[in-house]
Amino acid sequence: MDYEAVIGLETHVQLKTKSKMWCGCANEFGAPPNTNVCPVCLGLPGVLPVANEEALRLTVLTGLLLNCSVSRVAKFDRKNYFYPDVPKNYQITQYAQPSTVNGYVDFELNGGISRVRVTRAHLEEDVGKNFHFERNSGVDFNRAGVPLLEIVSEPDITCADMAYEYLNALKDILVYGAASDCDMEKGMVRCDVNVSVRPRGAKELGAKIEIKNMNSFSGVRKALEYEISRQIEVLKSGGKLSQSTRRWDDVTGVTEEMRTKEHAHDYRYFAEPDLMPFEPRDEWLAEVRKRMVELPLARKQRFMCDYQLPASDAQTFVWDVPLGDFFEKIAKQAKNPKAVANWVINNLRAKMAEAPLTPSLSPSDGERVAKPGEGLADLKFKPEAILELVGLVENKTISTAIAQQVFNEMFDTGESPAAIVLKKGLAQVSDADAIEKFCDEVIAANPGPVADFKNGRAAALNFLKGQVMKRSKGKANPNLVGEILQRKLKQP
Repeated sequence: MDYEAVIGLETHVQLKTKSKMWCGCANEFGAPPNTNVCPVCLGLPGVLPVANEEALRLTVLTGLLLNCSVSRVAKFDRKNYFYPDVPKNYQITQYAQPSTVNGYVDFELNGGISRVRVTRAHLEEDVGKNFHFERNSGVDFNRAGVPLLEIVSEPDITCADMAYEYLNALKDILVYGAASDCDMEKGMVRCDVNVSVRPRGAKELGAKIEIKNMNSFSGVRKALEYEISRQIEVLKSGGKLSQSTRRWDDVTGVTEEMRTKEHAHDYRYFAEPDLMPFEPRDEWLAEVRKRMVELPLARKQRFMCDYQLPASDAQTFVWDVPLGDFFEKIAKQAKNPKAVANWVINNLRAKMAEAPLTPSLSPSDGERVAKPGEGLADLKFKPEAILELVGLVENKTISTAIAQQVFNEMFDTGESPAAIVLKKGLAQVSDADAIEKFCDEVIAANPGPVADFKNGRAAALNFLKGQVMKRSKGKANPNLVGEILQRKLKQP
């Protein structure tokens, strides 16, 4: 019997706010344990929560980016449970009436576009973090109360690779929209996986197995690959699967059972009595909509369509938004946008990576890596200079090799390409008599490669062309060089 997987994901994302959800404590990573805390986020008696408006804005913004409907009335509930990292013994969360519902995420998969529906994206608070030592345990409550968005997908995912691509697309959208930094090393994104298998074509779902607290997308993919195979093997051998919760061991590459549960846990939800329902006004929603951005997939498709770029170039401009914006500013004026893209990606980006950067104060070695698009505002040349350079190559004023020299000079000095060519006498030589002379000299000086070409080794011609270009200091018209060499070498 053939089986299929049914997968749904619950992704928890810390929102990009300066302070926590209910108090003024800093929302920052790396502070000494239990220093970013106060009576509110520690859940001490008599305190009252006050909602972080920026977190509410980012929740609605994320919902819009995920194509969700925004609820005109949302409210917070108490989710009651005891765990050492929950200081209040309950979590404030949106349950019955979340802020955003019924959206979807489109993403690339196997050469096509796939879609995963989003059930809801609701706002809640994060919990603290447990630390287990050799003889005791401790809790750091710095993270407790940080605004957390839970994005719940429909069970539309059918394989591990699809889950991986969905999570990456979701992360890109959140980073693009500046809703979250999504730094997984800092615990800003975590994921719970729900997976079951059933005979292919069956309507009834199999027993749901939950894999808790995955903290890397590659871990989610590997855990699903293992768990799907494990469940199918159990069923094929005549066994029975029961609803349970498991954990992923990244070292051994297996999932391990934590507990079984026949029914959902009763969290005794009830409306949070200390918070009023959230009813966004039209003016407030209009301000949030102003923060909407073009989504990564839409940007990639537009660059490919409008500028006839290959997928790899368009993806570069998706990953590096400032560089893509720089390209687009001049590509709109270009007859050949692909040539402009080549100079921006292969030359400009490389030169910017070589440029010295101001040392960061945080790393101990005083070095840092350039961020995407960093330094574009400080370029010495105007963006239109790249158009001028492309034009000089295309009208054969200079060769591609000379254009590389011109670009480097332009990058360092800010002079225009035409001025550099004129000042240094770099214009391409297209005089047939002068090129013939260079070709005669090269043929006379290289009898071996000449004989190779005459014996059928076509690659020898490239060597000879290179020698002619070297003698002409890169100025000879390469097409004319090739024509003259072939004509001379084919003579008896």
